[in-house]
Order: sequence, then structure tokens, then C-alpha cells
Amino acid sequence: MTDRAIPAELTWVRAVPEGEEGPGPWIELAFGPDGLVHLRETGDSTNIVTTTRARWEAFAKGVMAGEFDHFAELGSQGPATSS
Repeated sequence: MTDRAIPAELTWVRAVPEGEEGPGPWIELAFGPDGLVHLRETGDSTNIVTTTRARWEAFAKGVMAGEFDHFAELGSQGPATSS
């Protein structure tokens, strides 16, 4: 989504892995009153990505279903490519 004003009154929730401490970087998200979901990184709080609630819910369902597990297994190597 592009060029939308981000509401100032958002409540940001930080997604911190269980047992982790420190400054992160972590992802934070906020559900806007306008039906939009806003995401940012703790180290760059002015760079905000905005999506719809429906897209966020589809992504969250994909995470819970394991559709992105291959990314977690790679560590910092990046996505696998098939030959």
C-alpha cells in the first residue's frame, strides 16, 4: 500500500522470540482503526509497511501452517533456489 498517513495513536506490539533479550532488531505491528495492519522494525521505526487485515490474516495462517518454515531453517543464507 502506498502513501497512507499512519495514525499517531497506534499501539505497537513487539514480536520477540521466546527467551530472547536485547534490542533486537524485532518486528513490531499495530492494527489500525482503519482495518489496516502496520509493520516496522525496532531499529527503523519510521519505515512502516502497511497491508490489509485480510492479507495479514492470510500471512499469519500461512505461518501457522508451516508454509514459511524453509526460511527459518536457512538462517542468514536467504531463500533456497531449486535447480
